[in-house]
Amino acid sequence: MLAPYTTLRLGGPARDFADATTAEQLVSVVAEADMNAVPTLILGGGSNVVVADEGFDGLVVKVSTRGVAVSRDGEQAVVTVQAGEDWDPLVARAVAEGWAGIECMSGIPGQVGSTPIQNVGAYGQEVAQTIRCVRAYDRRTRQVVDLEARRCGFAYRDSLFKREPARYVVLAVTYALDISEMSGPVAYEELARRLRTEVGGRVPLARAREAVLELRRGKGMLLDPDDPDSRSAGSFFTNPVLSAEQARELAVRAPGHPRWELPGGSVKVSAAWLIEQAGYPKGYERGPVRISTKHTLALTNPDGAATTGDLLALAQEVRDGVREKFGVTLVNEPVLVGCSLPE
Repeated sequence: MLAPYTTLRLGGPARDFADATTAEQLVSVVAEADMNAVPTLILGGGSNVVVADEGFDGLVVKVSTRGVAVSRDGEQAVVTVQAGEDWDPLVARAVAEGWAGIECMSGIPGQVGSTPIQNVGAYGQEVAQTIRCVRAYDRRTRQVVDLEARRCGFAYRDSLFKREPARYVVLAVTYALDISEMSGPVAYEELARRLRTEVGGRVPLARAREAVLELRRGKGMLLDPDDPDSRSAGSFFTNPVLSAEQARELAVRAPGHPRWELPGGSVKVSAAWLIEQAGYPKGYERGPVRISTKHTLALTNPDGAATTGDLLALAQEVRDGVREKFGVTLVNEPVLVGCSLPE
């Protein structure tokens, strides 16, 4: 069963399973599966995936590679990390060593290899700001390639790797982090309030990390076996990015809603606000699944008794309710494997 390998504790069996402990083994296993036309699922920390109840009729490759290499380039630490390393211990090390740039992404579950795929971000930081290079196996050309950040197509919770999920297997990520005891400029108002500083201010790295962990813990966004709200895939929906015209239409339907102007005239709006205003508050239940009691964007399997079908039914209800009330279609953030949200 794949459920134990996901933070939602959902998912049926895999036909075959392999645990890759080196980058060379990871490439070899995937290449052999491709040569034999075997469907393949690359599985990292399982924190951003929803697997069907039927499981996966193919080979699941668990990424368990390890290793961190550090060099210095002027006033930056250049840190190359194997894909199977857990993300938060890397952030903790960066804070301890005095490497700034990822401290506001403390507490995010999952592995390093997933960070460029989703362009993982939180509290005003995203990995695209610090990634220098991504090493990946290109399944189309059957070559290991080093892609500089400008070639990765990073956008809000998006990248080349996400847009072409069947092509690339991330092997390692190189980050360029500022050598500093102070955080990057605090870009998120909620975090600035917690730190008692202004937006744009800087604080000691350890203070920034501690504040972010406190905020995430209060939202059930830290993995904790004693917290049913943490049995989730994090934020299930991304914040919608609307065109100027769509934003004007929403302003008529929902005057005063939270919004952030983006370059080019587009507008990002709060998915959490839309969900709550559509009638789905924290703790809203549908059978054995519910919206987190701490964070509206997280859909949870609190007792571990749900099925993937239960979760998707709740997700569909929320998405359709928001669309009916506001004319905005929410998009799921986790990767759906062997399942989908019906249109």
